[in-house]
Order: sequence, then structure tokens, then C-alpha cells
Amino acid sequence: MTEHKKSGFWDRALRNMRGAWDKIASDTGETPEVSVTPGLSDDDRLHLIEHMQACLDARGGEVSARKRAAALGHAYLSLNEDGRKKFLNILAGEFDTDGEATNEAVSNLLQTKDGETRFKAEQKLRKALKAPRVHLLTQFNALPEGVKFLVDMREELIPWAKQNASLKGLESDLKSLLTGWFDVGFLELQQITWQAPASLLEKLFAYEAVHEIKDWDDLKNRLASDRRCFAFFHPRMPEEPLIFVWVALVNGIADNVQVLLDQDAPLGDPEAANSAIFYSISNAQAGLSGINFGNFLIKRVVDSLSKELPNLKNFATLSPLPGFRLWLDERLLENNFDLLTTEQDEEIMNAASKGSPEAALAELLARDKWYEDEQVSKVLREPLLRLCAYYLLYEKRGGGTSTDSVAHFHLNNGAQVEQLNWQADMSERGIAQSAGIMLNYLYNLKTIDINHESYRAGEDVIASSQVKNLLKN
Repeated sequence: MTEHKKSGFWDRALRNMRGAWDKIASDTGETPEVSVTPGLSDDDRLHLIEHMQACLDARGGEVSARKRAAALGHAYLSLNEDGRKKFLNILAGEFDTDGEATNEAVSNLLQTKDGETRFKAEQKLRKALKAPRVHLLTQFNALPEGVKFLVDMREELIPWAKQNASLKGLESDLKSLLTGWFDVGFLELQQITWQAPASLLEKLFAYEAVHEIKDWDDLKNRLASDRRCFAFFHPRMPEEPLIFVWVALVNGIADNVQVLLDQDAPLGDPEAANSAIFYSISNAQAGLSGINFGNFLIKRVVDSLSKELPNLKNFATLSPLPGFRLWLDERLLENNFDLLTTEQDEEIMNAASKGSPEAALAELLARDKWYEDEQVSKVLREPLLRLCAYYLLYEKRGGGTSTDSVAHFHLNNGAQVEQLNWQADMSERGIAQSAGIMLNYLYNLKTIDINHESYRAGEDVIASSQVKNLLKN
């Protein structure tokens, strides 16, 4: 989707939210208006604090509370970026926990001995530790689009909190609130088809993060009878996918994404397919970052497909390796690179004009469209596959998890590293991220739980003999 179309999409969503809240805020009855300038002036700040306090005081009944929350939300939406930052800083600073009350509650708890008194002291401490802003944010749950509003608010807040320590507590409170609301038990799995509302199909364009959807014909091809698209939805955001996965129903383990996405390829028979290939998974709501339900999505989809198409025997991915080239380039700069065989070192040096294996490999990869040079591509195939296997099996973060974000996602879900595929994604992004290499992760239903426990325990990455053999001398 072009930036112009994406901008129009978000503008319509914002208008819908404002329209719904305008109606609530302007219903008959006394409703304090929150009129603010886009940049939130000092005078506006005092007026805003008063309104927030009125929301917390819960004056009037439920209708009044909804009106005040709607007016507050409408004010936030009317602000520019600088104004929204000021708004959030007010929430973070003026409606934080009371330090003195917390210290007093801790002191009382430490002095208690008997069970009943201790219970009351613990309750008092819990109350003191809950910032008033949490109650204020919770009020948006009662508004149409209110949950979506908070999700979008956190999307903006995450990067701002990294730059401004005073916002970290607010971001943490909002994450905790959303984590409870988006428990996987509340989520609904739905299949998205070509017959879905256009407004929903348009969101697939906007949210697709792995393989860009070029146009409506491309989307229709991805929703053909030998393809599937599944998404998680939340009851309070029924028109907003949270995360979605694309599936191709084929024979054998697919090894090239361009082939899977080819609009001119013949239509397959899903009843005859023996493999379900998950070729793209996209988180649709950046404001839910760190709230994990992707692992549940794959397991639910596997279960659904197994019931629909009992002939399916293989459940695998065709996945990118987004961190491979970055890792490789950093290693090459170290100029201490003893990961290839002697024969591979010599072939690389012979094909380049540089002296050392590291410099020669870096020079070949820096050539414009090196992958279109048949000789260079032939020289680099085995070395890059070997390096990729090493990266997947042995490169880990401090906590013992995979360096590659996609690898961590699938290995943590219980998949195993099954097959590396040369020139599997020849798009500009595929070349930049992983030199065109893609990976099949295999979901063996009998070993998913064992693999998950092994990975979490920091043991060796489970991989096929085919991948392990790439590292033999």
C-alpha cells in the first residue's frame, strides 16, 4: 500500500473514533468540555488536570463517567505530537503513586504480625502501589473504540518512554492493563477470506510486514482456495486483526517465496495438499508489543487445518532471517573470521580482488547485484549457507535465546530448524536481510512441547541433519 493510501486509511479510522466520541460527549446533560490548543498550552494544562481529576472522582453516574472519558479522549486526539507528549507527561507525573502513602503502607506491613492485621496491611499497600492513572485509563474500556485508542496510545508511548524516563511508569502501567485485557483466552481465531468486508481486507495491506501486498489482484491470489489467512481478534476490537498468518497449501516443503506468491501459478487442490506452509506472520498492533500471543496463533491454526484437511502431514514455515546480513557484516569487520573451510576460503579469495577471506567475502557481497552473477553466486552459495547455519545454531543473546528475532519466535514455539533455501527470496528486502536465503522451520506435532522446553532451558537448537551437515568440514 502506498503512503498516500495508508494515510487515508488511518485518517478514516481516526474520524470514526472521533465521531463516536463526539456523540457520547454531546448527548444531553451536563458534560464538561475539554477544549485545548493543539500544542497544549499552560492554561490548557490546568484545565486538563481538573478534568482528569473529575474522571477519577467519578462524579455522577455511569453515563457521566463515559461522557467525561469521551471528552478527555477527544481532547487527546485533537493534539499535535508535542501536545500529546505533554498530555502523557501529565498522566505520568500528576497521577502517579503517592510516595509517602506507599512508604507508610510498607512500614505498617513490616510491623504487622497476626494474620488479619497483615491482610489489611497488604491490601493497603496494594492500593498505594496502584497509580490513579490506571483507573483513569481503565475508563476508556467503556467507550466504543476505547480499547483501540489505548493500544494506539501505547504505540506512540513506547518510543517516547525510551527517551524520557518519566514516561516509563505510565508505559508499564498501560502494558500491564492491556496484558490482562488481551489474555489469549479472550481472543477469537477467524479465517479471513476474499468475501470479508473491504475495510478488513484493506487492513491486510496496511499491516502486512513481511511480503508487501502489491495490489488487489495480489491480495486475491493470497486468499485463493489453496491459500488461507487466519487472524486473532479481540471482542472489543472486532474489526481490527491483532496478528495474522498466511498459509499456502502445497505438496512438499516450499523453498521459494516468489513461487508461492506467483499470481500466474496454477491453482492447487487443498484436498490433495500434504503440507501447510506458514509464509508470513505479521503483528498488526504495535501498541501490543511485548504481549505475546503469536505462539498460540500457530498452534490454533495447525489444529484448525488438521481438522479441515486431514491429509496435511507437514506444518512448516518459509521464514526470513532478518538479522543474518547484519550479523555477518559485523563479523566481517572484526577481520577474525574462522568459520569457513579452507577450500571455501580459497574459492572466495580467487573470485575477489581482496586478500583475506573476510575482505574477499565483504567485497563480493558489496558488488551491485552480485546474485545475478552466475559465477559469484556459485562461489558464495555453500559459504553463505554454512554461515547461516552457524548463525542459527550458535549465535545467541545473553539470555541464551537466538539472536535472530524470527528464529527466537519459532524455536520458542517448539519448531525445529529444518531446511535452508538458497535464493528463496530475491526481493530487495530479502537480499538486504539474508542474501536471499530463507528457512523452513518444521512444526512436528509430536515434539513441539519437548522442543520448546529444550530451547527455554538453553540447550542446543534442534535442527535437521541436513542443516547440521552444512557445518561439517
